Amino acid sequence: MFFLRYYQKIVTTIFLLLLVSACQPAKTKPVMRWQQAIEGAYAGDISADAHYSVYSSLHHGVSFWDIKNNALKFTWSQQQNNSDNLVLLTKIANDNSMVLTANRTDFSLWNTTTGKSMGFWRVSGSNIRDIAVSNKGRHILIGKANGKVKHITLATGRRLEFLGHKEKVNSVDMLPNGRVAISGGNDFIAYVWDTKTGQIIYRFNHPNRVIKVVLDPQGRFAFTADSHKKAKIWDLKTGKLISTLQFTQRQQIFSSARFSNDGKFLATGSPSRFINIWQVSTGKRLTKWQVTRKEANYPTGAVVYSVVFGDNSQGKHTVYTVSSSGYTELWQIPQ
Repeated sequence: MFFLRYYQKIVTTIFLLLLVSACQPAKTKPVMRWQQAIEGAYAGDISADAHYSVYSSLHHGVSFWDIKNNALKFTWSQQQNNSDNLVLLTKIANDNSMVLTANRTDFSLWNTTTGKSMGFWRVSGSNIRDIAVSNKGRHILIGKANGKVKHITLATGRRLEFLGHKEKVNSVDMLPNGRVAISGGNDFIAYVWDTKTGQIIYRFNHPNRVIKVVLDPQGRFAFTADSHKKAKIWDLKTGKLISTLQFTQRQQIFSSARFSNDGKFLATGSPSRFINIWQVSTGKRLTKWQVTRKEANYPTGAVVYSVVFGDNSQGKHTVYTVSSSGYTELWQIPQ
């Protein structure tokens, strides 16, 4: 009788545990997943409309993909023959017209319609730290380790150097028309500046090195994050602080960020596999996931290279991610 009661108790406990777990929403796995870099990736990006992805990988070199059809459109080569010139930076223009790729000293521009190279350039004096490209590839932004940011207008060859930073630049971005740029560096400062004049529009101070900066393509917001615990959303029209992201970790590093089209949400990716969705107005975290690990035994983690919101025409927000595991993944934000 004792064993019968003991057995019944175990069965009841298991049933209750299963019932509780069944009530938990299954939000930990992506809705869909596409493997587009078989052996992992050195860099990656997703187009603003989530139609295309680009990867730098050992298997394909630089590859440009149609996500919806999981179709490889083009493969490009930028002389990735040793560790010194691996393509570590990729950026798709907001209008999908061009892809900008860069290693430590060189950068290339590629046409996404024809697949042809639009040019190959070398940077002297300092290594490339980050890149951005405007619509039609008219303007290119290069952040450098010597603290300089170079804005290049390809049609005229005009080059403007922004000299506001006193130390290494870590992150850059610009509006799709190329007229306003943002840069953040080891001097604890993020600058928003005019690319025609080089004049500073806003200066955003941080208590630590600024690791990530992003502009909303519609010109509404700026995102700046440092190497410890400060990540902020700013009003790009007034320069005033909108919100500070609310997280409890001792240190939170961001490797990617993107605003939703309706301006309500911010999606961020990290070097530790995490994707977080934040409310712009309050900085409150709404949900989080972890991207798929790399299949190889080492490394076991994954860096989220790019994150973008999908079509929300039916009132449902979706998010696409590209990571170093070589997977493009689709996620559903709970309502």
